[in-house]
Amino acid sequence: MKNLFDIQGQVVVITGGTGVLGREIGEYLALQGAKVVLMGRNEETGKQIVGGIRGKGGEAMFLRTDVMNPAVVEQNLQDVLSAYGRVDALLNAAGGNMPGATIAPTGTFFDLKVEEFERVLNVNLTGTVIPTQIFLRPMVEAGKGAIVNFSSMAAFRPMTRVCGYAAAKAGISNFTAFLANEVATKFTSDIRVNAIAPGFFLTNQNRALLTNPDGSLTPRGEDVIRQTPFKRFGRPEELCGTIHYLISEASAFVTGTVAVVDGGFNAFAM
Repeated sequence: MKNLFDIQGQVVVITGGTGVLGREIGEYLALQGAKVVLMGRNEETGKQIVGGIRGKGGEAMFLRTDVMNPAVVEQNLQDVLSAYGRVDALLNAAGGNMPGATIAPTGTFFDLKVEEFERVLNVNLTGTVIPTQIFLRPMVEAGKGAIVNFSSMAAFRPMTRVCGYAAAKAGISNFTAFLANEVATKFTSDIRVNAIAPGFFLTNQNRALLTNPDGSLTPRGEDVIRQTPFKRFGRPEELCGTIHYLISEASAFVTGTVAVVDGGFNAFAM
């Protein structure tokens, strides 16, 4: 019987590939036989990650990018096509937050800095739309492919503090459903568009928000764990199985959905 999870030889592009989650997913997919293209802003880190993957027998390359610059992303595409001739999957993992787009516990909505709110919207939402528009083209030409966007728990609940980030991630969930319909009806049902919504994983972006320097939980970290039935944060490698499923033929009839990987956080009640 055919192995529906076989991704041997797939060319997988990952924006935000130098982040904690992107690098873990990239290494996993490479060791499953995929040809992984990590895209990010930090060239030194990117090359280190690629070196580690190659040292373990995987195939990977790094491309410096700016997901807000269509010309740069277009050049990234040309580099991928020159190296591999096609794109089978795109993972839009680039994103981030800024202090001015959040509201401190002692602050109010009037403290929100609109300029930083706009920048957070752009880097997360527009920074997903631009790579998608560019890397979707070779998928349409080939008549197949898979796109996985990165949503968040903040897209489901109006969480305190993260005003800009939550708005952007809600937009990504909506964009995912829109594009799934758009692609299937106007091009082919062999291109699937889905999203993954991680629960709370410790990354460079949220570590100081959830933990103290000594590793103990902040009040917000305690609140997260209280509402997570698994009573812990997620481990980066725990996203890999869902990503693997969404880019493989195992999910051939799955599109327009947001897969939740959260230790039960979104199911918590009282």
